Amino acid sequence: MFRVMRISAVVLMGVCLFMASNALAGKVISNNSEWAKDFPEQYATWKETSKSDQIKDMLKEKPQLAILWAGYGFAKDYNAPRGHFYALQSNQNTLRTGAPIDSQTGPMPTACWTCKSPDVVRMIDEDGEEEYFTGKWAKYGEEIANSIGCADCHVSGTAELAITRDYAKRGFKEIGIDADKANANELGNLVCAQCHSEYYFKATAWTDSKGNEKTAKVVTFPWQNGVSAEEMETYYDARDFKDWTHKISKAPMLKAQHPGYEIFTTGIHFKNGVTCANCHMPNGTHNVSNPLENMDDTCLQCHDTSKDVLKEVVQTKFERKEELMEIAMNNLGKAHLEAGKAWESGATEAEMAAILQDIRHAQWRWDYSIASHGSFFHAPEETLRLLGNANNLAQEARLKLAKVLAKHGAAGFVAPDFSTKEKAQKLAGVPLKKLVDDKEAFRKGLLKKWGKSAVDAGKLDPAIKKGMSDNTSYN
Repeated sequence: MFRVMRISAVVLMGVCLFMASNALAGKVISNNSEWAKDFPEQYATWKETSKSDQIKDMLKEKPQLAILWAGYGFAKDYNAPRGHFYALQSNQNTLRTGAPIDSQTGPMPTACWTCKSPDVVRMIDEDGEEEYFTGKWAKYGEEIANSIGCADCHVSGTAELAITRDYAKRGFKEIGIDADKANANELGNLVCAQCHSEYYFKATAWTDSKGNEKTAKVVTFPWQNGVSAEEMETYYDARDFKDWTHKISKAPMLKAQHPGYEIFTTGIHFKNGVTCANCHMPNGTHNVSNPLENMDDTCLQCHDTSKDVLKEVVQTKFERKEELMEIAMNNLGKAHLEAGKAWESGATEAEMAAILQDIRHAQWRWDYSIASHGSFFHAPEETLRLLGNANNLAQEARLKLAKVLAKHGAAGFVAPDFSTKEKAQKLAGVPLKKLVDDKEAFRKGLLKKWGKSAVDAGKLDPAIKKGMSDNTSYN
């Protein structure tokens, strides 16, 4: 009875706040600090995500990654995710987004801002979706100022949950979900899924109001066939889509983003009606974090066992994933390097076609299985299945490569050592010093101008950055 009354009180509070703030509805309030006036408790817990400020250099932890992503931005710089408070800063600081010198320069498209800031919701509302997705990353440098926050998940000025990005609604419709009719429990997943899902940038031609023909790089969920790794792989293959051509093996590669929602839907928690919010935002806290850090309010609400037993189970799942992941990464790294040697030795496109397809599919399944970070817990069986599948395909590619290498006089080739970040990035041809020098010049120059402009225009509360760390993996 108490629990029912407690829930009713929370709902009633949300209704009251909705009514009190309804005058603000209709305008996208992207400045997170403005929400503190009506939602002080929620805002305070959201700010607690600032405690997750440590940089974990994943290229140092897993140097194979630089080989697997050779020729792609992630080979330059890739860190473990931090709290929502730091999402925008991570996007600005990473070497992947380059070092633009003005609002027109790249290298990345505007779409790279999409899941990092509520200012994206505001800009889409102001400029329209097609215009927002047109142009280079620096185009919105002065506008995208607030990190992931309130207007990303709520109707502005209210406590009402909302899908704030139309591309997500289109994706949900592909799998039979009408997001506009979703109930509160369903939104506990879908609000998170609008960003924690696999996507690609779909080139889309359009004409603006002045008759100018343009091309937008629209964030698109590849869900037409379904949300499994194989179904999305089929979607991409049918379109001859590739994120990049591998610098060493020349394979047409796919990069999984963060298919958290998709792999979560295959797991036991989802099938039992548990939502993202139940575990990552218990009791309405906006300090989105690891459920194991607050087990009394998360795991132990359902599981009748001790914390130590549950932690041991989770650790076992993690170790199993790590073991298979390491094997798959090592075999994929060697496959790329062996393919590079095959090309160097005179292999033909006909000889390499099936090999490159195996490498593409193997790496996609490996990447899909681990890119959502919590997959080993959300869906351990599916994660291990995909890693086993990835390793099998990588081994098949290597067996085929052995024949090609032998045919072209390179039977004794042994893949060079890539056991450290330095060795792996050198093999991948990453010009690290230049990248860092250029990035530091950007951070000291244009980035500071962007921040000042946002503050001067009232789009960012400067107080929110007080005491904020500015850690990177390269300084």
